[in-house]
Amino acid sequence: MKFKAFLTDNGINLLEKRILPALDKMGKICHLYFTRDHAFFLHNLLNADGVQSVAQFKQQSLFHDYRISSQNDDKIAFCIDLSLLHRALRSILAIYVESRDFNSSGLQIKLVKKLPPHSTQPMPFLTFEAKGHKSAVVQDVPISKPLSRADVQELQLALESAQEMPATLVRAPELNSLQNFVDRMKHVGEVMGVSISKCGDLHLQISTSLITLGAEFRRLMVLGERADRVVGDEGLSAQTRIERAVQRGDAMNVQVSVKHFFKSLQCSLARPDAAFYGIAPQGACLIVIFQFFVPGTRQTDKSISLHCRLPVLDPGSN
Repeated sequence: MKFKAFLTDNGINLLEKRILPALDKMGKICHLYFTRDHAFFLHNLLNADGVQSVAQFKQQSLFHDYRISSQNDDKIAFCIDLSLLHRALRSILAIYVESRDFNSSGLQIKLVKKLPPHSTQPMPFLTFEAKGHKSAVVQDVPISKPLSRADVQELQLALESAQEMPATLVRAPELNSLQNFVDRMKHVGEVMGVSISKCGDLHLQISTSLITLGAEFRRLMVLGERADRVVGDEGLSAQTRIERAVQRGDAMNVQVSVKHFFKSLQCSLARPDAAFYGIAPQGACLIVIFQFFVPGTRQTDKSISLHCRLPVLDPGSN
């Protein structure tokens, strides 16, 4: 089992300043999964209780001179502590920038086995290495034992299942304002109702025995299945409009944890250009898809994808 590659300048910037700060907020431990063509950061895919997140990168968007081999169809997966990974990357970059004598091959990342201090058993590490004309710097990040063939297959099946997309997606309002709103809402109650209509309405609501607090965002961009607005609905309350749209099959609603919803918004640290909300078929989960543009354009960067899946709660949970 071998993995070795060099981080590109774009890959270094993307990971160190955007992706790792965001993913670290999603959870300390994740699966790092490498294939011939892609690198994945996978949170919670084998557990249905919390927020799942999938960050996928074409290997060319992060690496050059990418080499991988294993007896499992060149697939390698393991668990890693994201805070340790981020700390190691920042540490070696500080030296890398200050020394200014490293050659053009750049920052290497590879899997190794080493004997830790006071141990008789070699342990696996993900290692950063920068070689210069006069010196070399190494940072080791401990990882779990690489997953077995059966465990990699289970992770792959969970990944494929997590790629199922909603029939309708609505573009979210500006993420910082949405985050501020939800930050206030999380002090009111623990369960949030989320409604999404095919005509582009997003409705958020928390109800307790003492108070109901909600927000409605209308006429948002719609991707996928859409519906025309119904004449006569404009004068109705938001709650009534949503209820009628659900009855017509033009909207869906689910209940999710406010903490889960707020956690998913931490992905704004990755500085996406847009976000979309949708509800999976049969109301299986709430999905948030973050969109990245090719720098300097309005075209979607298909080499990067990031989305979260929020588990739904039983209607009686609140």
